[in-house]
Amino acid sequence: MPLRSGKSQETIKTNIKTLVHEYESRGRIGTSHPKSKKKAIKQAVAISMKKAGKSRSRH
Repeated sequence: MPLRSGKSQETIKTNIKTLVHEYESRGRIGTSHPKSKKKAIKQAVAISMKKAGKSRSRH
């Protein structure tokens, strides 16, 4: 399922949930194969924030 577009927290949360579900069922997110669920979640957050046009705070 394609990711939703939008800047709201609800949209970002939904996209993260979709990507993590894809990792759990197929073992991959897009074309990448994260080694662990923790890495998959980090990648899902990055993809969702990028889609929303926001950056992830590293402080």
